[in-house]
Amino acid sequence: MLRPSGGSGRKWLLWKSVKYMESAKTDYREILRSFEPKSGFFIGIDSDGCVFDSMEVKHKECFCPMYIKALSLQPVSKFAREVWEFVNLYSQSRGSNRFIAITKALKLLAQRPEVQRRGCKIPSTEALEEWISRTNPLTPKALEAEYQKTHNPDFEPFIVWSVEVNKAVKEIMKGVPLFPYVRESLDAVNGRADVFIVSQTPTEALEREWEENRIYQYVRYSAGQEVGKKTEQIRCITEGKYTPERMLMVGDSPGDLKAVKANQGLFFPVIPGREEESWKELAEEGLKRFFDGTYQGAYEDQLIRQFSDCLPENPPWS
Repeated sequence: MLRPSGGSGRKWLLWKSVKYMESAKTDYREILRSFEPKSGFFIGIDSDGCVFDSMEVKHKECFCPMYIKALSLQPVSKFAREVWEFVNLYSQSRGSNRFIAITKALKLLAQRPEVQRRGCKIPSTEALEEWISRTNPLTPKALEAEYQKTHNPDFEPFIVWSVEVNKAVKEIMKGVPLFPYVRESLDAVNGRADVFIVSQTPTEALEREWEENRIYQYVRYSAGQEVGKKTEQIRCITEGKYTPERMLMVGDSPGDLKAVKANQGLFFPVIPGREEESWKELAEEGLKRFFDGTYQGAYEDQLIRQFSDCLPENPPWS
């Protein structure tokens, strides 16, 4: 483990990140597999940007400023910010794991002619990409463990960034509201379906945020990033327990759609920019159709088309 030098600076932040190792022995997947259904229906719900109106503030005030600071992108901060927001808020990669997102953002940033003309050095993502290709789950503690084995300095800025992000989230993310009609939807499913949080947010943060808003009592358990990708989270919970037409994922990112379809379930999109309208639709129409068996088919297909149309694949500057 890296030890602090002088109590501040990068080495200190790297040393602090060992906190993420504390839960390494917890087998979150086994916990999820051990759940016995209380009903015949499963509903998975994403958290950030889906239940909470948090995506904009979390990325614009926490993730993006720390990415510019930790990776020394101040000379191209305008373009770095545009890229970060496209990758994480306004495109098909919305909702990606933080390490996948920062890799994509840096590669897109390096391709921009404006950045090339300014001669700003973009940190290499080669080591991070190689680690991503063979690691699951992609958590801060897993990256810290890799650093302890390899001492590869290319990992250092990403560890520092991740630590700083978590610190900023705890300081800034307070009083973030639920979207309207979330509580009405949870009331409508209470006792009728087994509800799980399915998210790439750390489990501790999920539980804290849902408890602070007095909605954690609606869920069986929170599946955070420690379990792995959302596809695995859903599989651990549902495999051998629910039929596909009785499995519904409520989410705001293409990753949510892919995860539930990999498990043959149904998807309800909370459309970015139209979140209140989406939750009203779920509360008043979507849940009724889900429980009476008329959700799959034309109704779901129309919702997914609307969702896909609002998130482009290519950036506007390309």
